[in-house]
Amino acid sequence: MTLFIDLRATASGGVCAAEATVWEDSTRLLSNEEFVARTQGLDLVLATHGFNVDREHGIRALSAWGQLCELPDASLFVGVLWPGDSQFLPVLDYPVEGSEAIASGKVLARFLDRQAAGAASISFVSHSLGGRMILEALDGMDRNARRLILMAGAIEDDCLVEEYRRSAAKAREIYVLASKCDAVLQFAFPVGNLLGEILMRGHPYCRAALGREGPSRPLSSAQRGGAWQLPVGWDYGHLDYLPGDAIGPRFAPPIAAPGPSTGVPIAPPVAGWKSAWSAGAVSTQLS
Repeated sequence: MTLFIDLRATASGGVCAAEATVWEDSTRLLSNEEFVARTQGLDLVLATHGFNVDREHGIRALSAWGQLCELPDASLFVGVLWPGDSQFLPVLDYPVEGSEAIASGKVLARFLDRQAAGAASISFVSHSLGGRMILEALDGMDRNARRLILMAGAIEDDCLVEEYRRSAAKAREIYVLASKCDAVLQFAFPVGNLLGEILMRGHPYCRAALGREGPSRPLSSAQRGGAWQLPVGWDYGHLDYLPGDAIGPRFAPPIAAPGPSTGVPIAPPVAGWKSAWSAGAVSTQLS
């Protein structure tokens, strides 16, 4: 059984709800009192999806990925559903799609302050544009986060020292997973940037994506964690971090950070191994 915090007003389309609701899988609505009882004294791991994901897709992907994670006994995996499937073009158009991520983050912060005060700790894991949503939530929360893990972050590479520097300061540990093979972040970030990295590096109004380049500056020495740049030979694309139709074999932690020439961690490669590996990597960072 997977718990979900639902920030959606509708099953599809980019509309944020006024208040969060909690579900067990996709079938049973829980009261806030039940959520408080279920999370009391536990280390919460809140994991969320990225853009262009409706409610059904989010439930399916996060449920499967949560089963691939191996977390400590005192941890509780909770999926977070937000309206990342904008009613506009499904690309990284932040003046439009980013607004729903920001609105969702504010609703999530309010919910966690009210209903998760009894949790021992809160950690966040995000994919793609979900990174903006959880950074916004952390910025608005009364408490700090134990860990912040950003996979394929569809947000500016300087966000942790500029726009969301206050959020970053509220995380005890920060991890970033990035890939140079992420074509979505290369060509669709920012929208219309047909010259790719040349313009992104050379124009003051253009930025590279965190999930492709990694942080623009090293993470603070006061925070444990690090930036994992996945080897080019692994061919990690934007949609490889969370499961699709294929579910790969579980990768048991601990998993070491790969180097530039580290070989593919499973031979021969099988369908779904990449999302299974990311679950093992995140489990390592959360343990």
